Amino acid sequence: MNSAELFTKDTQAIVVGFQQNAIQRMLDFDYACGRTKPSVAAIVNPSRAGWHKAFFGAKETLLPMYRTLKDATAKHPKADVVVNFSSQRSAFPTTMEALDDPNIRTVAVIAEGVPERKARIMAAAAREKDKWIIGPATVGGVKAGCFKIGNTAGTIDNIVESKLHRPGSVGFVSKSGGLSNECYNIIARNSDGLYEGIAIGGDAYPGSTLLDHIMRYEQIPEVKMIAALGEIGGTEELKIVDALKAGKIKKPLVIWVTGTCSKMFPAGVQFGHAGAKADSALETADAKNSALREAGAIVPNSFDDYGDAIRTTYETLVQAGTIKPAADVPAPKFPQDYAQALKEGAIRKPASFICTVSNDKGEELFYSDMPISKVIGEDIGIGGVIGLLWFKRHLPKFATKYLETVLMLTADHGPAVSGAHNAIVTARAGKDIISSLVSGLLTIGPRFGGAIDGAAQNFKRAYTSKLTPEEFINDMKKRGENIPGIGHLVKSVTNPDMRVTQLKEYVFKNFPKTDLLRYALEVEALTTQKKGTLILNVDGCIGITFVDLLWSLPDLFTKEQADEIIDLGCLNALFVVGRSIGIFGHIFDQKRLAQPLWRVPYDDIAYMTEVK
Repeated sequence: MNSAELFTKDTQAIVVGFQQNAIQRMLDFDYACGRTKPSVAAIVNPSRAGWHKAFFGAKETLLPMYRTLKDATAKHPKADVVVNFSSQRSAFPTTMEALDDPNIRTVAVIAEGVPERKARIMAAAAREKDKWIIGPATVGGVKAGCFKIGNTAGTIDNIVESKLHRPGSVGFVSKSGGLSNECYNIIARNSDGLYEGIAIGGDAYPGSTLLDHIMRYEQIPEVKMIAALGEIGGTEELKIVDALKAGKIKKPLVIWVTGTCSKMFPAGVQFGHAGAKADSALETADAKNSALREAGAIVPNSFDDYGDAIRTTYETLVQAGTIKPAADVPAPKFPQDYAQALKEGAIRKPASFICTVSNDKGEELFYSDMPISKVIGEDIGIGGVIGLLWFKRHLPKFATKYLETVLMLTADHGPAVSGAHNAIVTARAGKDIISSLVSGLLTIGPRFGGAIDGAAQNFKRAYTSKLTPEEFINDMKKRGENIPGIGHLVKSVTNPDMRVTQLKEYVFKNFPKTDLLRYALEVEALTTQKKGTLILNVDGCIGITFVDLLWSLPDLFTKEQADEIIDLGCLNALFVVGRSIGIFGHIFDQKRLAQPLWRVPYDDIAYMTEVK
C-alpha cells in the first residue's frame, strides 16, 4: 500500500464504543462498495464482551465484542484503524493506547471537548510514531469505494447519490464535518467524484492538519485535483499558502475559507468550532482567501461558486488528458431497514436465533463444517460428532474414543441411584418415556453427577494455583467443602472401582498430557490415609481427565477456550448423555414388565408426628 494511503478496500477497523448506528452505517457502506468482508473487525464495549449481530447487505453477520482495546487488538492484528467513540473524558487515554499498539496506524477521535493540552499531546505522539490522527471533534472521513469512518457522509441514500460507492479523482479535506458531507455531493455533481475526503475537526489543535492531508494527496497518483475548505481563525491556511509558494503543491487546489461574513459581526465572535475565531487580521476568512488566491490556489468568489470552480478545474484536466473520468458504476440494490420498509412493503427481518454448530438449509445437513455424508463416511463415531457439535472441532481419534469411553462408563449405575429411581417410579405411574427420562435427569446436581464439573473446576484451580496436594486438601477444609470427585460409598482402596481403573489406564496410555490426573492421584494418596473409601471416584476421574484432554490439544483449544468449555457445563452434559442411555433402559424395562404404580411401603417411612 502507498504510504500516503490511509485506507484500502481491505482496511479493517476496531470501533471503540458500542455505537450501533455508526457501525451499521459502516457495514452498509461496505456493502455498497462491493466489499466481501466487513470493515469492522471488532467492537470494544466495556460493558459486555461477546458478539454483536448486524446487517451486511440483506444478510446478517456477527461482529466480536471485547471489553478492552488490548483484547481487541490482540485478537485482530490486521486491523490498523481505530474509530474512537469514547467520551471526552476517555478519548485521550484510549487514543494513546491505540497509538502505542504497533498494528494501529490511524486513529479517528470523534469526541468533542477534548482539552487542548491533551489534543496537542496526542498529535505529537502520532507524529513521533509516524501515525495519523483524524480529529478530535470530527465526523471522520471516507475513501470512496473502500472504507468510511462511522457516520461520515450520512445515510446510504446520500452516499449513493454522492457516488461514494466508487472512487473518483478528487481529494478533499475540510475542518467541518457537516460541510464535508455537503461538499461530497457538490464534488459528485461537478466532477467524476471523490477519491477520499477527510474532516480534520474544528478544534484549534487537530491531530492532523489541512496541509498534512493535502500533501498526502500530492503523493497519491489517483488524486488528480484537490479540494479543501478552511474556516475563519488560526493560521493553518497560511501554511498552505507557503507550500503553494514553495512549489510543494503541484496539483490544482480549489479552496474556500468560510466565515467571510464575520466582518458583519462584532470582533471576537466565534463561529461554531473551537478554532473558528479570528484573533488577528491574518486569521480572517477574507485575508486567507486573498492570500491563497495570490499564491496560485483556485479560490471562488463565494461558497456559492465553489461547485463551479470544481467543475471548471475538473473539465480543464479532462480536456488536457490528465483525468480519465471514472465510470458511473451502479450501486447494488440496497435493502431498507424495517421501519421504512414497512411503509414501502419491502422488509428485511433480523433472525431470532443464531446457530454456529450445524446447518440444514442446503442440500445436505452439516455438523459444524462437515457434511453428514462425510460424518458417516469417515466413521468419526459419536465422539467425533460431539467434537463437532459441542466444541466445533475435528478431534483426533484418541479424544473421540475417550468421549465414547466416558459415555459407556456413565451409562448406568443400577436402579438404586436417584436418577434411575425417579425414572422408574415415573414410568410405573404410566407416564411417557420423555416425562420419565426428564424426572430422572432433574435429579442430576451437586449430589448426583454434578461432582464431575466440581472436580474439574476445583482440581484445575488448585493445580494452576500451584497448591501442593496437602495445601489443596487444607484449602477445601477451610472452605468447609468436601473435595468433589473424592470418596465413594462402597468402593475403596482394597475394592477399587473398575470404571476408574479402566479410564486411568486409557488416559495414561493415550493422552499426551496427564498432569491433572497425576496431581489428583497424589491427592488421593493423602485422603486414603485418612479413610480407605476416600478414593478418586468415577465422577472425579472423568472431570479431571477431561481437563487433561483439553490440555493435550493446545492446537485446538487455547487456555481460555478450555476454561470456557468447562464453565459452560460440558462435563455435566457428557454425564447426562451417557446416563440417559441407562435411564431409558430402566424405563423400557419397567414398561416391558408392566410394573404397577409404586407406593412407598409404610415400614420404609418413620412417622414422627410428635416432633415439633
